[in-house]
Amino acid sequence: MHGFYGRILKIDLTKKKYSIVEIDNEIYSRYLGGKGLASYLLYELNPPGVDPLDPANCLIFATGPVTGSAIWGSCRYGVFTKSPQTGFYSESYSGGRVPEAIGSTGFDAIVIYGKSSSPSVLEIHPEGAGFHEAGNIWGMDTFAAEDAVNKRFKSSGPLVKKSGTVVIGPAGENLVRFAVIGNDHWRCAGRTGAGTVMGSKNLKAAFFKGDKTRLVSDKEGLKKFSKEIVSTSKDHPAAIGFKTWGTPNMVAVTNKAGAFPTRYWNEGVFENWEKISAKALHEKCSVVPKACAKCFLACGRMTTVKNGRHAGLVIEGPEYETIFAFGGLCLIDSIEEIAYLNDICDRLGIDTISAGNLCAFTIEAAEQKKIDYEIKYGDVDAIADLLNKIATGTGIGKTLAQGIRYAAKEWGLEDMAVHVKGLEPPGYDPRVLKGSGLAFATSDRGACHLRATFHNPELAGLIDPAEIKGKAGMFIDLEDRLTIFDTLILCRFFRDLYPWERLGQIIQIATGLKENRETLQKRAARISTLVRRFNIREGLKPEHDRLPKRLHKNRLKTGHGITEEELKMMIQDYYNLRGWDKKGVPL
Repeated sequence: MHGFYGRILKIDLTKKKYSIVEIDNEIYSRYLGGKGLASYLLYELNPPGVDPLDPANCLIFATGPVTGSAIWGSCRYGVFTKSPQTGFYSESYSGGRVPEAIGSTGFDAIVIYGKSSSPSVLEIHPEGAGFHEAGNIWGMDTFAAEDAVNKRFKSSGPLVKKSGTVVIGPAGENLVRFAVIGNDHWRCAGRTGAGTVMGSKNLKAAFFKGDKTRLVSDKEGLKKFSKEIVSTSKDHPAAIGFKTWGTPNMVAVTNKAGAFPTRYWNEGVFENWEKISAKALHEKCSVVPKACAKCFLACGRMTTVKNGRHAGLVIEGPEYETIFAFGGLCLIDSIEEIAYLNDICDRLGIDTISAGNLCAFTIEAAEQKKIDYEIKYGDVDAIADLLNKIATGTGIGKTLAQGIRYAAKEWGLEDMAVHVKGLEPPGYDPRVLKGSGLAFATSDRGACHLRATFHNPELAGLIDPAEIKGKAGMFIDLEDRLTIFDTLILCRFFRDLYPWERLGQIIQIATGLKENRETLQKRAARISTLVRRFNIREGLKPEHDRLPKRLHKNRLKTGHGITEEELKMMIQDYYNLRGWDKKGVPL
């Protein structure tokens, strides 16, 4: 079938062997690529009930049928596994330049299992894989490791069209439960601990190289479509907003809505939000828009701190979620200091949403005298020190490295901890944005805003944030469309530019399959049901599809709240529309 290589690479790190496996067109026709194909492989290849850190747990890198093409927003890869943070389905995505290198290897997915006997680096190419000792690269931070691997392998062997590296940092090596996989220095497959699984396999890095390109069904149609998109969309308000301000623009939006989680989920507005806003970032730092390959949105902020103790610090970011996690939850009112903490997390290789949540949780625990530890809200140096303790598993960091559920139980603060399925929420308070509450509760990977980005229409006023009735149907429509995004592995920020009809066009151009809205929704539902079955097999129960009781019990000062009954009503509507029974089990 067009759009696919028709093969995957299976790598056994224990035996240092690999095999190339052909995939039937029927599988591609049923699941497409990206999330669809990877979810199918994970379900089929992972032993039921396997411990996420067991060598048998698969780590799957996948690209989509438009990766490497001229489709805008297509330069992304996905990584799929069983999460060491939640114990359930794990998916995470990253952009930059490396995704095209992964696609150039000539495989639709790369399945890694087993465990190397010593720290190692994989070299993946169209003929298979090479196994190498990591040597002194083990122990390096993500930036140094990526540079070292690129230098070592780019100069060896014949020249190739494309190449790139994914790495873990010290946090992944030390099996911190929310370690990330990094690439292009500042890009990360961040949530749910994929970097931890990589570390459990003694795999420091994977270097991808190749010259393969997927054949699309309609070359001329591809050219025409791409030209049309850029000509009609470059002046779209969303495109202008991303290029001008990036995601930090959401700081103003969520604070004005009263939905900016502050002081570890105690409040919905940060008094000093203007000091950490997009405007503050652009005024206090030198900022240049930066785009991934195949993108005209340029949402990235190449930031250089101009003054103060971090003058000269260069970082791509900070993104909104990092600003919320350290600015809102930890009460840090300096955008330069947030950039500093962002840089620490990037180098150590830890997810900033989880890290910020855990730091704020620790501060709250210290204030309540549940732990004997010197740390206060707004104390940047104490937070920086705590991040290093987490990544190295020393002192109190050893407890926090195991994740929010473990730390909360150890400290007797399970009623205070804010998470869903062990994953901390992003920066949108569900007591104000009730559809986001549904999104957090039902997401397969835990509290997640990206499976449907439902906060956007709620914040924009397109959907009443307080409404309950009918919200599940609206949510499913967005969730299904973005599931198709993930089978193609398209950037979420193109959601306003790629409605159902354009997604059908993309699939037909790439694969030749003729799709309409109805058939695409059925395809998305099939993938969602497959992932649901995976989670149920791994122990998911109805009580896991819930928000923490604290968010139901404690209303915000504005009076905003979400009751358990409201959430249950939305969840039952969601199950029913998905064709699942009252316990969320697919029929």
